[in-house]
Amino acid sequence: MTAHEGATVLVVEDEPSIADVLAIALRYHRFEVMTAGTVREALALAERTRPDAALLDVMLPDGDGRALGRELRGRRPDLAIVFLTARDAPAEIVGALGFGDDYITKPFNIDEVVARITAVLRRTRSDDVLPQRPPLRYGDLELDETTYRVHRSGRTVELTPTEYALLRFLVRNGGRIVPKEQLLRHVWQYEHSAESTVVETYISYLRRKLEPLGPPLIQTRRGVGYGLA
Repeated sequence: MTAHEGATVLVVEDEPSIADVLAIALRYHRFEVMTAGTVREALALAERTRPDAALLDVMLPDGDGRALGRELRGRRPDLAIVFLTARDAPAEIVGALGFGDDYITKPFNIDEVVARITAVLRRTRSDDVLPQRPPLRYGDLELDETTYRVHRSGRTVELTPTEYALLRFLVRNGGRIVPKEQLLRHVWQYEHSAESTVVETYISYLRRKLEPLGPPLIQTRRGVGYGLA
């Protein structure tokens, strides 16, 4: 079974033509799909069902898609969240990725939407059947690969699934500087997105969560990539 087979996606988009295209494409790729055009409809659907992923437009007629994502993630910490945002809207992107897993800018390619949702679900659902594993350790950092919990200096660090995947890949590479393109391939499954700012955004969120608990941990090699100090 693939990572997404049988997965349910909640599509929240107020433009009916866009919502229909997304629903048709996702169903073609064997997703179960629910659609909503407002925050109120989305919350009601999520209350009655348990979607595995949510594809949320940031601009909705009765509220902010980012606030909706925060509410849904509060109810379901394991829910995969992908945002649809207007092109060239960095404030929307940075605000959304504080609790989401990925974003797609409009206008979008439908194949990219399917690939992004599949990649996020691969990360969030990869713990369906896992043997007990010893924790990963790097300095005062500990990652439990069975429960997906992270501790630094003995204190719990709450990470989204994508933040966890990024940190785990850095830990597994020890003190080596990992090129940005390699992070995009292994964490996001992007093949040709070298200009994407998603890595920089997630690195900033990891720093905000880890650095209050100890000395700076993530180092930047400008023009190359990132690694652990």
